[in-house]
Amino acid sequence: LRMAAAGAAGQEKQLAPTLLSFFIYNPKLGPKEGEEEKKILFYHPNEVEKNEKIRNVGLCEAIVQFTRTFSPTKPAKSLHTQKNRQFFHEPEENFWMVMVVRNPIIEKHKDGKPVYEYQEEELLDKVYSSVLQQCYSMYKLFNGTFLKAMEDGGVKVLKERLEKFFHRYLQTLHLQSCDLLDVFCGISFFPLDKMTYLKIQSFINRMEESLNIVKYTAFLYNDQLIWSGLEQDDMRILYKYLTTSLFPRHMEPELAGRDSPIRAEMPGNLQHYGRFLTGPLNLNDPETKCRFPKIFVNTDDTYEELHLIVYKNLTSPFSLPDTASIPPTLEFCRKLDSIVGPQLTVLASDICEQYNINKRISGAEKEPQFKFIYFNHMNLAEKSTIHMRKTPSISLASVHPDLMKILGDINSDFSRADEDEEIIVKAMSDYWVVGKKSDQRELYVILNQKNVNLIEVNEEVKKLCATQFNNIFFLD
Repeated sequence: LRMAAAGAAGQEKQLAPTLLSFFIYNPKLGPKEGEEEKKILFYHPNEVEKNEKIRNVGLCEAIVQFTRTFSPTKPAKSLHTQKNRQFFHEPEENFWMVMVVRNPIIEKHKDGKPVYEYQEEELLDKVYSSVLQQCYSMYKLFNGTFLKAMEDGGVKVLKERLEKFFHRYLQTLHLQSCDLLDVFCGISFFPLDKMTYLKIQSFINRMEESLNIVKYTAFLYNDQLIWSGLEQDDMRILYKYLTTSLFPRHMEPELAGRDSPIRAEMPGNLQHYGRFLTGPLNLNDPETKCRFPKIFVNTDDTYEELHLIVYKNLTSPFSLPDTASIPPTLEFCRKLDSIVGPQLTVLASDICEQYNINKRISGAEKEPQFKFIYFNHMNLAEKSTIHMRKTPSISLASVHPDLMKILGDINSDFSRADEDEEIIVKAMSDYWVVGKKSDQRELYVILNQKNVNLIEVNEEVKKLCATQFNNIFFLD
């Protein structure tokens, strides 16, 4: 455990990990000497001098080639140096993505001069490798594969698409708050009773029937998924985009002047308050633009190009139809609004009731003695009482970073073992950390209790499993 000896060494300042550079290259594009620059498809920061870009890409190529001699099938994933850590990812053949992250620094002052100590062991490989893989998944959701861009218009088109996408996306990477949730990239599901779930299902069936260009639908409430017709991997990355980027952007203006994003009481007359988060701003204006972002799903086999329509109701359920390749017209948007709006309003009050019931059941204890993260690899279900999602794309953990690092270490141990196991760690003075891996499920519990022993910790975790996960069978 690190203790900051602030008194002894004057003021200490901790500097979080930051993104030093991010680049994408293809060694096959500039094979001859003097053509090295052709390999580089994207480089951030762009101001870096040309020769330095070429040198850095060349170094990565050399590292990958060198490590291939030891492990031909699994190329290098990361390189650790004193000042930074480099992560490599080959999402498509010969296309390499590299992310260089500066290690966290402790800044001390000796004789009035700053002295920097690099924390070489703080970053978790698995967390940042996952962040790099998500960069690719997110690009692919909105642009399709790198190869598709090459087919559409060669290197020039690929460079344009990479520049346009990553210029914006890299600004949303908050590397200081990345943790275990980035490894899972899971989905938070909304628990519903059978009746309400059936109502939603029949609503979606009726809607897809009457709006025949709708191909897939996803239905969310309060950032939690209730229903999805998309493939799991597509939904996972779309869910991340919606909950960390699109919804927060639209939430802030709406919350001004309202106490809470969810109102328990519904207006007496069931008029609807629907609006499009993507697409037309004003349905009554015939001049309004009907532009929807394109997304690409099922890229592994069939490659479907769709339009993303996000429609939202006041009490925050979201319906997400994805439509086929003809762009939706204003007439279609009006039809969707008239069919979906009023029904969503009715459904919202049912879901809201369920939400309040769930809250009453789970809100018995104000500050429980344990916090946990649960993840299921089969359906990507994720549940965390450690994170408070407050701002766009930052999930703030409510526990000490050292404890989050222990969770990451336990997860790395789990991924190396084939069979089920349990790991119990005694962390800081009053903290215990427990990791349980059972079948395809993982549970991480942080306990804060004074003077307990191993047996008591085990009992507490059993109690937690019985109350929070009573219908889930954990192997002992």
